[in-house]
Amino acid sequence: MALSQGEVAFLLGQGKSSHISRYERSEHVPNLEAALAYEVIFKSPLSEIFGGLYQKVEQEMAERARILASRTEGGDSEVNIAKSKMFAQLGAIKN
Repeated sequence: MALSQGEVAFLLGQGKSSHISRYERSEHVPNLEAALAYEVIFKSPLSEIFGGLYQKVEQEMAERARILASRTEGGDSEVNIAKSKMFAQLGAIKN
């Protein structure tokens, strides 16, 4: 985007370009407001801007969903069917 780290820091309301450098090197995770500002600036979804972090979170979520799915009682109730679909969307179980 041809913006310097200092210019991005200014747009984010951050005082120092060192924060931007740390975000770029994945040493720090920006707060939600800063992350959303990145999305506004770069016109890209957060999952693309912070791809490595997104993949990490996605994997952790799938693992937790697998654990939760194993704890959930089976059955054909509407609630259990809805839960199974949600767990499948999280990558925890196969449809």
